[in-house]
Amino acid sequence: MKLVHFRSRNKESYGIQIAEDIAIDLLSLSQRMKQTIPANLNDLIRLDDQGLAKIRGLINAANKEQKAQATISLRNAKLLAPISSPPKIICLGLNYHDHIAETKAAVPDDLVIFMKPHTAVLDPEDSIIKPSFVEKLDYEAELAVVIGTGGKSIRAESAKNHIFGCTCFNDVSARDIQFKDKQWTRGKSFDTFAPMGPCITTSEQIGDPNNLRIRTYVNDELRQNSSTCNMVFNAYEVVSRLSNTMTLEPGDIIATGTPAGVGFAMKPKPKFLKLGDIVEVEIQNIGVLRNKVARAS
Repeated sequence: MKLVHFRSRNKESYGIQIAEDIAIDLLSLSQRMKQTIPANLNDLIRLDDQGLAKIRGLINAANKEQKAQATISLRNAKLLAPISSPPKIICLGLNYHDHIAETKAAVPDDLVIFMKPHTAVLDPEDSIIKPSFVEKLDYEAELAVVIGTGGKSIRAESAKNHIFGCTCFNDVSARDIQFKDKQWTRGKSFDTFAPMGPCITTSEQIGDPNNLRIRTYVNDELRQNSSTCNMVFNAYEVVSRLSNTMTLEPGDIIATGTPAGVGFAMKPKPKFLKLGDIVEVEIQNIGVLRNKVARAS
């Protein structure tokens, strides 16, 4: 199922997306049916399979009229990031063979990781804020894994059982700061530099996370066009290797790296983001994450 987090009529809720702009408000449905479900999407993720079983039970027990009464138009709601304040946002660098080739880097023999703060999280359709002193603003389309069941020292063959689902992620980067610092955290940690959404597609519906089409459009120009099958370390290996370093927790976001086509590597010259640009990250079986670049107030 595709799960969305939204605000409607000044109330936050979450639901199942049943069409592009239509969702069933699960909190509204549970109240009508006088059943108890997790109070928010974060709590649902913490319960992982048990939480999803409660949701399925609710939907299966509801009749057509009850579902219709709880159905909302997402056009009349404010879509929010699936997880507004994740415990950790762990990001990978140099994890796509085609991106490594375009940057003329060496293929790493282990994960190259950095962290983003939760203050960087941005909702779908909200604006990426370009600081006035940043000249080289860039995009990076990434498949983000959402941890359901946490753990330590997880085996790769068991990693699927720890993944709640996947969402789209844009690792927005201030390249001038990133390259000046010679490390990545500061240039990637500004407020609004972690757009994610528009939904979480749960593990049973996402298909194979290691074989999904991933694209980026800037003002309708196709910039990135690849597949997660080009990752150096696939999603399950990433979860396993990260868990050998740190305990993974429910709600952790793992951004698994970006493919070729980033702005700074474009030929014959770089194409950095400008004010007013619209960036769309599209991942198969998830949807489109859209954000506009705006000036800092």
